[in-house]
Amino acid sequence: MSTLSDLVLAQGRPESDVEWLHLLVGDWQLLADLAFADMVLWVPSASGRFVAVAHARPSSSATLFYRDFVGQEIRQEWEEQVREAFETSRIVDTAAPHWFEETPTRVRAVPVLRRIDPANKSVTGPIAVITRHSNLGEARTPSRQELTFNECANDLFSMIALGDFPDLGAPTGPRRGAPRASDGLLRLDVDGIVTFASPNGLSAFNRMGFAGELEGESLAEVTTNLLTGRLIVDESLPLVVTGRAPWRTDIESRGVTVSLRAIPIRASGERTGAIVLCRDVTELRHQERELITKDATIREIHHRVKNNLQTVASLLRIQARRVHSDVARESLTQAMRRVGAIAVVHDTLSEGLSQNVDFDAVFDRVLLLVAEVASSHSTTVRPRSRGSFGVLPSEYATPLALALTELVTNAVEHGLAGRSDGEVEIIAEHDDEHLVVRVRDNGVGLPEGKVGAGLGTQIVRTLIQGELGGTIDWHTLVGSGTEVTIDVPLRWLAKR
Repeated sequence: MSTLSDLVLAQGRPESDVEWLHLLVGDWQLLADLAFADMVLWVPSASGRFVAVAHARPSSSATLFYRDFVGQEIRQEWEEQVREAFETSRIVDTAAPHWFEETPTRVRAVPVLRRIDPANKSVTGPIAVITRHSNLGEARTPSRQELTFNECANDLFSMIALGDFPDLGAPTGPRRGAPRASDGLLRLDVDGIVTFASPNGLSAFNRMGFAGELEGESLAEVTTNLLTGRLIVDESLPLVVTGRAPWRTDIESRGVTVSLRAIPIRASGERTGAIVLCRDVTELRHQERELITKDATIREIHHRVKNNLQTVASLLRIQARRVHSDVARESLTQAMRRVGAIAVVHDTLSEGLSQNVDFDAVFDRVLLLVAEVASSHSTTVRPRSRGSFGVLPSEYATPLALALTELVTNAVEHGLAGRSDGEVEIIAEHDDEHLVVRVRDNGVGLPEGKVGAGLGTQIVRTLIQGELGGTIDWHTLVGSGTEVTIDVPLRWLAKR
């Protein structure tokens, strides 16, 4: 199914309309729940018809429409009403019930106007139309909560028709734990006095230690009393509890955390009150704190592993200096270098909490080991890298870094030993399916084209073929030098 952006742009609407409609659809579920009705958003098409670009079903009542309208042209029985709302910029209600599959419904068409500049209150003409489809087949005497919810919905629809909702001053960002209408709703007057508190809203404040009835109380005074003695309070809290700004904040008291979201209500541009949604997010915030603690622990573990590996590398270096056998010294030096390459990966992992690694940054640090290898073999080497490894899963980082360290080291030790014009080039290319890395040198090439059988070669084969499920190929370049090609399927680990 096409996204909202795709559908709106396909009708020839500008990007600015898309952004506004995205903000509106961000509160789509809230509108449907307050209205106890299905909501459909219609955008005019180039052909003159209207196309549905979003559809919301209420969680507060049964849906009328079991099939989604998104992407479909408007039904003939609704078109005249929607067109009138679009052309007149007025809310249009049906004069008589509409019947949908033998169910009587009431349809309201609400024009969507876009605010251009909050400072001078200028708006565009209608850019879309919302239809609200209420089920009349379940008619009964509504409760006070239902009446208040409908009142709030009507206020928001009036604001939509004037370009006052969604509010451009509202914060963007993560909506994790965002309150919904069913979680708890408070209605405030212009002075911040609670005129209605849903049972769930009252319960949330009761759990924080408020023992009375919220209705008739100043929400600002109630929260002030709950937070007495706290040294740190969110600076946006006064704006939320008075309903003066479209903001979100959390309050915590007696071990209970409640998320609050204020939606100022305006009529003709003047604030007349506010809706405050509240949700007990105690368990959610507890889980988030646990995740942060675990992430910090994992980061610290990576950091300690890196330190321990560096200690091991230092011990190997000391041991290598003390041995008298050249073979033993070389083996210890190679082991030290391999441990150092692994330490580089763990150092990178300790700097972030992501499961992915920017391997270009890792390899740039690994490449610094080449200078040390070259100096020990009286060789001058100019390492060069081209292309990009990209961002790789952390599972790839250690085996790939270690394998490339071995290949570059082999090129310096065996192909370029004693030369003053040595070059090693590493070329990395990747797409969604494969990572291909070529390591080239301008050395003596493979003797008779044969691949060595030493420990370094065995390590590379094990890492690339066994750990990463890739392939590796050695061959001599025309003239001189060796090229090693590694091909790693990037989806292999996910399929294990």
